[in-house]
Amino acid sequence: MDRRLTPANGRVADIALQGQVTAQRFTAGDPARILRPVEDLRPAPGAMRDRQLLWGEGVTVYEHHDGWAFVRAARDGYVGYVESAALGGPDPATHRVAVPATIMFEGENLKSRDIAHLSFGARITVLNECRHFWETAQGFIPKKHLRPLDRPLNDPVTVAQLFFGAPYLWGGNSIIGIDCSGLVQAAHLACDIACPGDSDLQEAALGRETYAPPRRGDIWFWKGHVGLVVDEDTLIHASGHHMAVVYEPLQSAELRIKGLGGGEVTARKRL
Repeated sequence: MDRRLTPANGRVADIALQGQVTAQRFTAGDPARILRPVEDLRPAPGAMRDRQLLWGEGVTVYEHHDGWAFVRAARDGYVGYVESAALGGPDPATHRVAVPATIMFEGENLKSRDIAHLSFGARITVLNECRHFWETAQGFIPKKHLRPLDRPLNDPVTVAQLFFGAPYLWGGNSIIGIDCSGLVQAAHLACDIACPGDSDLQEAALGRETYAPPRRGDIWFWKGHVGLVVDEDTLIHASGHHMAVVYEPLQSAELRIKGLGGGEVTARKRL
């Protein structure tokens, strides 16, 4: 079983895994959501991140132990540990942040104190509509920065372009730091297209192999890397070489990655 997707840690496991894994206790878990702008999802308490979760994203909590919660992310089934203090109640989200970044204010006034800086993709539970802001239980967010969840975007490439220039961060999932698979996932989830969190899982799950000339929205994979085709000549990707989300000519990217030991393109996928 893939550790990243198996909700079991020896002490506790998802009830659906009875008979498949050994655990002291089996449970269906309890719903919760992230109430920090960005929270690392770790393979063990205090370990380096596997991925990140954003404000408002839903999780299933299987246990709290020594200040850490063992959870499964609703967006992709990814399993790991977050700090228990990062969790809040399971209020269902109504909107998502649909601009690169926004600010939550203490009051219905752009001069009021800023409470949190939120990334594209953060999920928000709106309580009331004000003149220029949406009111939430935690603060106020500019109306122009949110989009209802029932109005998904329709072009993953356009979403990826919102991250242009964002710094590269291994395991990152936000505008303040993102990696190649995080960018591809954010782009597709915003369009209501299911997408795993890591490039190997994405290569297995997304689209079908294509041998046609490159087209906008195609997904190119290398071993451990992934990017989105913008047009017949251009790739957008979160590049550790450039340490940012960049545009790069397809042919140049292919030659550079191979020359640096990344190998050949392993798949060209089309949804």
